[in-house]
Amino acid sequence: MQTKYLIAVDEFCANHKIDISFISSLQRTGLIEITTIKESGFIDADQLQLLEKFVRFYYELDINLEGIETVTHLLQQINTLQHEILTLSNRLRLYES
Repeated sequence: MQTKYLIAVDEFCANHKIDISFISSLQRTGLIEITTIKESGFIDADQLQLLEKFVRFYYELDINLEGIETVTHLLQQINTLQHEILTLSNRLRLYES
């Protein structure tokens, strides 16, 4: 059985010196999931890298939430296309040899 590691939203915000409303906005737009336990919000450790990327986009690059959604969508498309290119390249190698 695998144990989930959760990070408290308020601790994350305090450590990164960001506003909790930003995390709530990310949740409302569907970019991250927040687990609520006893009226406290928690973020799954698996989402930590993604959340830190969003924090950099918003606070360091001044990209608004709509921009973050767009950039995230485009990055997902790029990853999908790269995977498809790799798959097609591997299939092509089968026929070349």
